[in-house]
Amino acid sequence: MSLPREGLRRLLERSRRASWRNFGKKIWFYAPGIIHYESRYFRAEKPSFAAISVTGSFCALKCDHCQGQILRSMLPATSPSQLVRICRKLKAAGVRGCLISGGCLPDGSVPLRRFTAAIAKVVHEVGMEVIVHTGLLDEGAAVALKDAGVSAVLFDVIGSEETIREVYHLRRRVEDYERTLEVASEVGIPSVPHVVVGLHYGRLLGELRALEMIARHRPAAVVIVALMPLEGTPMEHVRPPSPQEIASMLAYARSLMPSTPIVLGCARPRGPHRTKTDILAIMAGANAIAFPSDEAIQVARALGLDTRFSGTCCAFIFKDIRALAGPNS
Repeated sequence: MSLPREGLRRLLERSRRASWRNFGKKIWFYAPGIIHYESRYFRAEKPSFAAISVTGSFCALKCDHCQGQILRSMLPATSPSQLVRICRKLKAAGVRGCLISGGCLPDGSVPLRRFTAAIAKVVHEVGMEVIVHTGLLDEGAAVALKDAGVSAVLFDVIGSEETIREVYHLRRRVEDYERTLEVASEVGIPSVPHVVVGLHYGRLLGELRALEMIARHRPAAVVIVALMPLEGTPMEHVRPPSPQEIASMLAYARSLMPSTPIVLGCARPRGPHRTKTDILAIMAGANAIAFPSDEAIQVARALGLDTRFSGTCCAFIFKDIRALAGPNS
């Protein structure tokens, strides 16, 4: 399925109107402490959110866009006892929540099952709010994570078997990603699926199909991110998708899911590219942007939006919207 054949301005305007109709003229800006962020409008006094990898820097897949580099920026906790210990220290330092993630096994899942009891301790004893990046998810893991009390599960959704094979080096099918969406929905655990625009060496290949799959399974929110060519990876010199292409995906997501929070996530090219992307996301009616540019914040305020800032992860947008709406929402 192709994008609607209409001008970008008209496409974004329709998306923006749908967003304002369903959510009001509000936008959240997120700046979790996993990356240093300081702007004219917001600066967290101390980090309130952390990212932890249960595999350290190990990932069996070594996907072409990442090669495990993202894991190196996370705190390693490769045993359940170490995970609890680290979270106790973080909590004592004022950190309120964390993302628990890790590299994938050869089947595309993150090895979380042996950590679920430790995660339950982090939630119920340490008192931290936890979201988990799962990779591909089966029912047993989903039930265990729900019972542990995690706030949401995050995972990438890929709509192209060519991308699964050539970028992720994974012998799975598109249907396996839809099954992960089904499992989360069936178990009743909030899901915040991510779609990486331009994942296939900068090309748009399976993104529309991924969004169409997501729309069938009532996610708590959807995060759109974009390829960031990382030094030392096979995609180092790849041209990333344009700001217009990224904004079009935000608008397409809105057309499919008018009542679902749509977010521009933290992974996207920097510099002038990011500034333009952020502004277009505002024009598309995005409910949230992670690490926004100053220029985007200015545009949001010029449009009369109620701007709200948070030092947590953008995946919490569904909870923040619900909290603002009140206990009966």
